[in-house]
Amino acid sequence: MSDDTNIPPVMWEKLDRTAGAAEVITAPSLTYWQDVRRRLWANKPAVVSIAFIILLILSAIFGPMLSPFSYYEQNLKLANIPPVFETYRVTDSTGAETRFFLNASNFNLYEVDNSGHIVGIIRGERKDMLKKSQAFQFGDKIVVLDYSSLPARLVAPDGAVLQPEGWQWNMTYLFGTDQLGRDVLVRQLYGARISLTVAFVATLVNFFIGIFYGGIAGYIGGKTDAVMMRIVEIISTIPLTLYVILLMVVLDSGLISIVVAIGSVFWVDMARMVRGQILMLKQQDYVAAARTMGAGTGRILTKHLLPNSIGPILVTLTMLIPSAIFIESFMSFIGLGVTPPMASWGTLTSEAVETLRAYPHQLFFPAAAISLTMFAFNFLGDGLRDALDPRMRK
Repeated sequence: MSDDTNIPPVMWEKLDRTAGAAEVITAPSLTYWQDVRRRLWANKPAVVSIAFIILLILSAIFGPMLSPFSYYEQNLKLANIPPVFETYRVTDSTGAETRFFLNASNFNLYEVDNSGHIVGIIRGERKDMLKKSQAFQFGDKIVVLDYSSLPARLVAPDGAVLQPEGWQWNMTYLFGTDQLGRDVLVRQLYGARISLTVAFVATLVNFFIGIFYGGIAGYIGGKTDAVMMRIVEIISTIPLTLYVILLMVVLDSGLISIVVAIGSVFWVDMARMVRGQILMLKQQDYVAAARTMGAGTGRILTKHLLPNSIGPILVTLTMLIPSAIFIESFMSFIGLGVTPPMASWGTLTSEAVETLRAYPHQLFFPAAAISLTMFAFNFLGDGLRDALDPRMRK
């Protein structure tokens, strides 16, 4: 046995008997929503997704207002300008310099300043269709554009090939221009308005129709539930594309048709999910207690059942928003969405497919916007699912 006589007296001091010393709380007490917020902010992909979505919304609202160009303004002289280009410099005998770049897709020269702003198109002499060349006058110097073999090259009178100075970002059109000379960036931002508007409408419809429709069906049950769910099944069996085509027979093709189509059929998945949650929760004791105390159906649904289903509802909403954006883009891609000159990510993608080989940047930006937005909402949905589920607490 150990010898306790060697223990120093300082280790036998009495504990402090002040009030509350017996109950030492090692961590602050958090409410449910404080704990949800803490766990959500700890999820880095979800936080980045929230920042991206906020930035996208602000850009869609204020971006077209701040741009010097409109989404429908055309300038055929500056059509199919890339977002980045290689610049050349020619100096004549007087010391005057001209900085320009060659658009290798349409064999045009465009003058730019030192900061990368486009001054305008450079007019050359008459094209020699036999030799496949065109001469350009820069003061007292002549530069010949030779496109007899690809890639095209710029040749000086002495036969020397002009070498580019380096790459330069297009500071006039940051995302370049399309085949009609319209600014791709402002059309991209305007397309975000269309896509986010459709997503907002889908969210409102899901909230006000899907939640209450599924809640009423699940709480009342019986024949009411059977009839309401048969209606949901009938609606869900109609292909959305066929439904949009039928609507276009009645309504004109455009944003209204796609909004009505998505808004009238997109709530069925939410209704099914809410019905399942209500069927599970209505058997709880607090629902029976509320019913015993005289609470009506509306109060039980709005005060007890739906608030306790808010976690799965929020997760489902964030998952359905990218689906609505993708449906709108697909409908616009096949010509059933917004009509020109209005822009959406689907119409931008559809127009860019025709010139994919020559101008891939026109397809890259709307495709990247659709992909990043869907990733953002999916990551946010995953983060909300983990944060709202107490079983995921670590």
